[in-house]
Amino acid sequence: MINIGIVDDHAIVRSGLKQFLSEHVDLRVVGEASNGREAIDLVRTHEIDVLVMDLSMPGQSGLDALAMLRAKAPDMGILILSGYPEEHYAISLIRQGASGYLNKECEPKEIVEAIRTISLGRRYLTPAVADLLAQQLNRKDDAPPHEQLSEREFQVFLKLAKGETAGEIAKSLSLSVKTVSTYRTRLMEKMGLSSNSDLTYYALKNKLID
Repeated sequence: MINIGIVDDHAIVRSGLKQFLSEHVDLRVVGEASNGREAIDLVRTHEIDVLVMDLSMPGQSGLDALAMLRAKAPDMGILILSGYPEEHYAISLIRQGASGYLNKECEPKEIVEAIRTISLGRRYLTPAVADLLAQQLNRKDDAPPHEQLSEREFQVFLKLAKGETAGEIAKSLSLSVKTVSTYRTRLMEKMGLSSNSDLTYYALKNKLID
């Protein structure tokens, strides 16, 4: 039996996934959460083999929670199920420890296939993600600026692009305001940008935020 946790801020998505997965005799949903912070509590209190997690959620996002989830449960599989296309987040998240990445427009049976693959301790790469990985290996030098950011810089970049203040970012990521400012300076230099509005424009243009 594969124990599954579902993390999504929409109750209807959690309910639909739970109903669909319950139709498979080897899958069992043991808990749910609506954001990254709740996901960490869920992993602390339940034995979970595969966590199926959305990216964009209020409070703490899936991106913000990923490193902590990995630290708390290094052997647990993490399948990202997101509305964002693969090319925007998949490679970065797999580098940070996600076991697989699926777009929410995928066929439901693919979610089951991914969960079963990940439960065996393997990564689940769709042909699209495998192709992106191959492309990145071939063109390290001309990767887009945001792919050159560290995991923490990328988190701070997305939050700044969404209009969050340094104080709000510091609180949500458990950092000092000074540290957030340092990350901001560093990522601005790497990306060749000079203001928060530049960051927002870049993120919208590259479909990293809605």
